[in-house]
Amino acid sequence: MKRVIWLVPFLLLCSHLTLVAQDYTRFVNPFLGTGSIDSLSLSGSNFPGACMPFGLVQLSPDTREYPDDPCSGYEYKDGTIVGFSHTHLSGTGCPDLYDFLFMPAGGPLEWKPGSDDGKVKGFRSRFSHANEQAVPGYYSVVLDDYHIRAELTATEHCGLHRYTFADNQPYHLIIDLEHSLVKNSPYRSVKILSAQVRVVDNHTIEGYRIISGWAKLRKVYFRAEFSRPFAHSVSKAGNDAFPDNPVTNHPNLKIALQFPSGNNEPLLVRVGLSSVSAEGAAANLKAEMPDFDFGKVAAAASQAWNRELSCIDIQGTEKQKTIFYTGLYHLFIQPNNIADVSGQYLKTDDSPAKASDNKHYSTFSLWDTYRAAHPLYTLVQEGRSAGFVNSMIRQFDTYGYLPIWQLWGTDTYTMIGNHAIPVIVDACLKGIPGIDVAHAYAAVKGSSLNAHRNAPVHLLDQYGYFPEDLQSQSVSITLEIAYNDWCVAQLAKALGKEEDYRYFSKRAGCYQNLFDAGTGFFRAKDSKGAWIQPFNPLAYGGNGGFPFTEGNAWQYLWYVPQDVPAFQSLFGGEKNFLAKLDTFFTLNARPEDVNGNASGFIGQYAHGNEPSHHIVYLYDFTSQPWKAQQYSAKILNDLYNEGHSGYSGNEDCGQMSAWYIFSAMGFYPVNPANGIYCFGSPLLKQAVIRLANGKQFTVRTANAGGANCYIQKILLNGKPWKKNFITHADIEAGGTLDFVMGPQPNKKMAAYEKPPLTAY
Repeated sequence: MKRVIWLVPFLLLCSHLTLVAQDYTRFVNPFLGTGSIDSLSLSGSNFPGACMPFGLVQLSPDTREYPDDPCSGYEYKDGTIVGFSHTHLSGTGCPDLYDFLFMPAGGPLEWKPGSDDGKVKGFRSRFSHANEQAVPGYYSVVLDDYHIRAELTATEHCGLHRYTFADNQPYHLIIDLEHSLVKNSPYRSVKILSAQVRVVDNHTIEGYRIISGWAKLRKVYFRAEFSRPFAHSVSKAGNDAFPDNPVTNHPNLKIALQFPSGNNEPLLVRVGLSSVSAEGAAANLKAEMPDFDFGKVAAAASQAWNRELSCIDIQGTEKQKTIFYTGLYHLFIQPNNIADVSGQYLKTDDSPAKASDNKHYSTFSLWDTYRAAHPLYTLVQEGRSAGFVNSMIRQFDTYGYLPIWQLWGTDTYTMIGNHAIPVIVDACLKGIPGIDVAHAYAAVKGSSLNAHRNAPVHLLDQYGYFPEDLQSQSVSITLEIAYNDWCVAQLAKALGKEEDYRYFSKRAGCYQNLFDAGTGFFRAKDSKGAWIQPFNPLAYGGNGGFPFTEGNAWQYLWYVPQDVPAFQSLFGGEKNFLAKLDTFFTLNARPEDVNGNASGFIGQYAHGNEPSHHIVYLYDFTSQPWKAQQYSAKILNDLYNEGHSGYSGNEDCGQMSAWYIFSAMGFYPVNPANGIYCFGSPLLKQAVIRLANGKQFTVRTANAGGANCYIQKILLNGKPWKKNFITHADIEAGGTLDFVMGPQPNKKMAAYEKPPLTAY
């Protein structure tokens, strides 16, 4: 094996990176979040393969035949690879995609992957992390069983493979159109409705599959072109094999292409994908990857990632830089542009349409990302934020309500509430250009009034809450829709719609109807107004059949980000509120109460799942803001690392990363639609945010790190800042925010101005 030669392409790519004035990609570790610490902890569910920012293609290795957990298809602790598929989800808790698995192999043709332990023969191969490399836009690994180096890179709609062989022996390339989530998975039932592969000539194949899974119906098309001809093909349709068949159709479909000679030279394969049509896949390939210049494609991907990552320039330790820039990298993998290069996409009614900006985004994990990821996009991806909003509104136009959890252009209905609403309201109130605000308001209002799955809003007018005997997860849904309604009210107010403002403001207060002053918790009621018994605030709910969604009563107790002062009054005042908050962070979780959605504990705080993410910063609304500094520093330092186990739970399409990015800079959006960021404990020596308006906002921290987690002094543009928050407008104006840190709380901050209800 000529392993030294095989390293040359990667080294050439690295030499290109040194020519860039500031190389942010060198701080990205694509393996961060790809594995768990041990068998009992959750992984980040991230993938290490090649992709472009916000692109359709994520070309990455799969270590499982039928991926389900982790949902990325790749587990760092696994020892074998079954192939390289072209689409993946990053950090999600539900699996899907894994389209068109390619696997080069030598020896006798095997149609099944076989077992990981080698007892059942198949085409999978062992690999070693010592022979595995990844940087943004590039991935490589040696398949030990075949002595093949596989290298991957990507454009927005295309993947490029390069396979380097150890000798000139015959090899074949298996293309698996069945590879998907395990059938009858506890997650989702998967069914391939139709699949086809067509041999165009001895350099080209194309095909499609129509599949029902987490996304109820996905159409995916591909066109693959090869740098040298294959001699023969064999199509496998179910149990039948068809040599050199020009067209094969079957739901269980694979094709093997045979390369008996010429393997002393690398084999390159360029693959174009489309969510629209076969013609779209061919056009995408022609536009983005007209030749087989692997180095050019990889360099372009690196440059694209470097441009995106340059939106924030930080100074800190190597560990901090790795976590921070890998977080930005994960944040910018999605939402994904599923439109073709022509702008063509399929609407939710399956009719064709064309996006005016050639972008139509999907992969909206909104229950997670509305909290911090989307507010961060408004700071560092302003132009794309408008594209995200306009793509969501297009669903409303044909579907009747905004996305809940949208994948491949269709709603999966996963999770609860309607959190496209705060994303859209936030963008409108921040004045992000490119959004028709009147159209946006029609969408958020219409979605709030139109009952749909896990949002039966007609019950609110009748009961003032969601009764558990009529709607499961009733407490969580009541609290979350109350927040959504507050957001609608704010946009109504800004547009002078007073009647709507009053109506939605009243609905936003419905959360109070489920507060039980006797226990000090939000609790479920039935349709007769009686409390549901028994009640255990430590008991967890799943995605159905329980009043709480992926959490317990302790974690959902704090979900009133729209009106913290009114929420405090439910406890009888700040003193009792503080005592309850202190207990929350010190009451240890009991093993018998914890379920698979809870991890990263500090008391009852569970950083591994999103309902807890804002709670640390509620101390800024009290006379003890230094506790927000104490606990945010603990989370930053204890619950993130720079290795494969870098996250304390699913990364969730950038939300876990966004929490770190905001918090490391020293502030966080407790209410993600009111334009206010509450202070925590800044970790970085310096962070410079490059804003879309051409200005820069610099955060500098003196004495950062270690025991110095407490803010001693704050200056904004050289002047004392006596507030426990900063607004979006303050940041957009540009300037410098200085923190001076120390090892003891500055209790004078008790007198600092508390965050208001809104900055607008």
